[in-house]
Amino acid sequence: MADPVAWLAGLLGVPVWLARSVFAPLVYPGLLAFTVVALFIIWAERKITARVQMRVGPYYVSPRLGGALQLLADGVRIAFQEVIIPRQVERYSFILAPVLGFAVTAMALAVVPGGPGVYGFRSSVGLLVAYALLGLAPLLVVVMGWAANNKFTQIGAAREILVSVAGEVTLLASLLAAAMMYGTMDLVEIVEAQAAAGVPGIVANPVAALLFFIAALLIADRVPFDLVLGEQEIVQGPYTEYSGVLFALTMALDYLKLYILMMLFADVFLGGWMPFSDPLLGSAAVFAKTVALMLAAVFLRSVYARMRLDQVASMFWSKLFPLALIAFVLSAAVHPLYGGVLAG
Repeated sequence: MADPVAWLAGLLGVPVWLARSVFAPLVYPGLLAFTVVALFIIWAERKITARVQMRVGPYYVSPRLGGALQLLADGVRIAFQEVIIPRQVERYSFILAPVLGFAVTAMALAVVPGGPGVYGFRSSVGLLVAYALLGLAPLLVVVMGWAANNKFTQIGAAREILVSVAGEVTLLASLLAAAMMYGTMDLVEIVEAQAAAGVPGIVANPVAALLFFIAALLIADRVPFDLVLGEQEIVQGPYTEYSGVLFALTMALDYLKLYILMMLFADVFLGGWMPFSDPLLGSAAVFAKTVALMLAAVFLRSVYARMRLDQVASMFWSKLFPLALIAFVLSAAVHPLYGGVLAG
């Protein structure tokens, strides 16, 4: 099948652009694919942590399946759990902030390609569009902490401000270094340049790739940078007062950010759908790379402790951010490798 989206458009009798703009955000790499990945990653995170730390993992529900149905049980419980809205909260902001935060972040799935021709919208500045949409989520997390009118949620919101500033500056530096290296911000062209040159970005500029991965861990609230949540210190950070479906959205938000960031990493630094050009095989390659990166990210929870706030700030501003200069130098040095390919 040359183009599954075009085939679907012909089957439904709708324009290809319309089918593409609906298929990508809702199916793949959109919300349906994210739901499957999130369920698997949460289960894998629990099992990996239990094995590494010699703890008891999920097994009571469906022990013969390794506790795989535990997630279904948790989902049913949360779905039927009462949504409690405390009296002291700013009601409308409290309810709308998690919904809007998840929705705005999910919009990035429309511009991140999941395979050859598998994207919702293609833009010459797709890299910046994805970054900008991801950058809106922290604003709504701060609204959650403020609306809850609780000292723990407000501390979590303050941490979100510090974390997002440090992490997003480093992430932006790595993305700009990548754009400089490839000579384009079009995500499809970035993948095509790597495929044509036969060299993935992580080999040409490992410093930019390292900066991106570490910043992604911070932005997605992953250990050792899960300061916004900090359960032992501030209960659940900005999400302390949430329950039921609203809590599920706040929990899914961090996994959604991790999913999008790791798919971006796969496209920008791992060659995307390399070495395939077929849409189905290429999409499978991107999907496999994304899941492998997410597994690596959640594995860190098992072997690292949470860093202090001052340690994270010092690490990102005084150690990691200066590395961006090296990343830019490397990008300038290897640009002819990719720039010549795109020019040709």
